[in-house]
This record gives sequence, C-alpha cells and structure tokens, in this order.
Amino acid sequence: MGKADIYEVAKAAGVSISTVSRAFTRPDLVSDKTRRKVLDIADKLDFNISRSATALKSGRTNRVALLMNEEITSWFNTQTFAGIESVMHPAGYDISLFQHIDTEENRHEFFTELPIRRNVDAVFAASFAIDPHEAEQLKRLHVPIVGINTPSEAGFDASISIDDERGMYTATQHLINLGHKHIVYPCSEAALLNSSIDARTRGFIQACKDNEHKHDLNWQVLSVPRGPAFADSALSALLALEEFPDAICCQMDMMAIPLVLKLERYGHRTPRDYSIVGFDDSPYADTINLTTMKQDPYAMGKIAATKALKLIDGKPLDNQHEVVEAQLVPRSTDMPFGDMAA
Repeated sequence: MGKADIYEVAKAAGVSISTVSRAFTRPDLVSDKTRRKVLDIADKLDFNISRSATALKSGRTNRVALLMNEEITSWFNTQTFAGIESVMHPAGYDISLFQHIDTEENRHEFFTELPIRRNVDAVFAASFAIDPHEAEQLKRLHVPIVGINTPSEAGFDASISIDDERGMYTATQHLINLGHKHIVYPCSEAALLNSSIDARTRGFIQACKDNEHKHDLNWQVLSVPRGPAFADSALSALLALEEFPDAICCQMDMMAIPLVLKLERYGHRTPRDYSIVGFDDSPYADTINLTTMKQDPYAMGKIAATKALKLIDGKPLDNQHEVVEAQLVPRSTDMPFGDMAA
C-alpha cells in the first residue's frame, strides 16, 4: 500500500485540507488538540507534507546559508551556529554551512552560483566583510544578508557585531595601566579578506601609540602564519625575542591558553613573570583563570537570526545594525608590574 495523501489525512481527521497543511507548516494557527490529532493520523498513514511543495506555494525554500571564513569547529563559529539554529530551526528552516569563504574563487562560487542554484531565503556572513558586487547579487534575488561580527556594515541588510578594535584597545590599556612597559601582541597574519579579528590588531597599535610617550612603552606586533599551528608559531616567536616581554596581549584565547601552559615549561610563569590577556572568554579561559575580553557569539547568532526572519517576512527592523562592547573579565593571569617577582 502506498503512502497516503493529504486528502486521506484530512478525511480521517475530520478536518479541512488547509488545516492539515497548517498543522505541519504553521502550527501556531492550529490548536494543540487538533494538531496532535492530525499528526497522529499522519503518522499512522505514513504521510509527511512535501517541503518542496510548500516552498513552491510560499515562494520560500526554508533554507538559509551561513558563510564563515574558517572552520565550523572554531569556538566562535560553533557558538554562532548554535545561536542561529536555536531561532531558525523552530521557525522551520534548515541551515546550509559554507566554510572557508576566504578566496576569490570560492566567494565567486557562492555569490554567483549557489544562491541561484540552492535558492536560499537569507544569508549570514560571520566575521568578514562583503563587497558591493556581492551584496548587489543577493539584493537582485531579494535575498537579505545579515552580518555577524563583521568589520563593516556596508552591503548588509542588518548586522550584529562587537567592537573588536575598541575591545583590544581596552585590553591593551588595562596592561598599560598595570604599569607594564614591554608589551607584545602575537597574532595570526591578516586574512585575504577583510576580517573582523584583524581589527583587534589596530586596537592594540592605537592604544600603544596613544600611550608610548607618556609611559615609555616598548611594544611590538608579532605576526605568525595563519593555520592550526599558529599558537606554536607564536610560542617560537616569543622565545626568540632578545628580551622576554613583561606583558602579552593575545589576539584570542585560542592563542593565549596554549601560551600560558607552554611558556611555563620554559620558565616563564604567569603572573609571576609576565601578565597575559586574551580575547573571547572561550571555553577553558575560566579553567586556567585567564584574564580576557568577553564576547557572546551565541547571543549574536540569535539576534542575527531574529533579524533575518523579519527581513524574510518583509518587516521593518527596529535596530538594523547593532554594535556591542566586549567586556574585560579580570582573573589571575595579570598583576601590577611592580608586584612581579624580580
């Protein structure tokens, strides 16, 4: 016996065809009792409504795309995805992931081909900027694009970001206020595209320039190759310095945490010998008592998804572009310079 169709389900449940459809696609418009009855009968008759048919009728695909310039496995990306999913999944949307959208070739593939071939209803871009041509391609298709922690609002229909530059300025100023004189900023080399994390370098440099004459600072940016070994590369670069710094301001916790653990093997213990500040407040930051700048990518993902749903429905946004401040979380990897052991 073949699968039942929507007419048979409606007849068996004693409801209209439109009620069966709403029980699957718009449950908020059907009473709980009626919906349970329809779903129970649909289950017994092995019926499931066709999403493609629903999409044809509504003009939507119930699919959105999440673009990221690195892997989904990074702390920021997994938290962002979880935040988006917590809003989009209950609303009936699937999320297609596109990793490493960081070269001209794969950017061209997505912005030229995939929105048309895959017919997404909205696009999220995490941590990188888009150019006007890419934005125009999506606008012609009436596909809204929402930025998450992007270095610029340009081209986005909506965005939610932290102020990376201001956050790193605050972290650096904190170390300067503690009396540190020799401050080093290890970071990965700038990405091929305009990435939000690179704004942190500008924040460090600006804070040092604003204070170098008042506090007689000796500061330095240590750029190391991007990739999975970037923390080890930063370790090697620090150990190769003629004079070890009394403070380290890290681009992210994923660099700061390995440095705290590995530098101790070489006789450099924090906060006895140097202060160190991270950025993110990611997992294990609290475990090793890392002083860091806190951001919340899960919350940003939820806010971005809420904005996307409104844009898909053609509703106006109360706050199109939002910027939130990263917060300093003092713990135990820093202390005033004068209190350090000789």
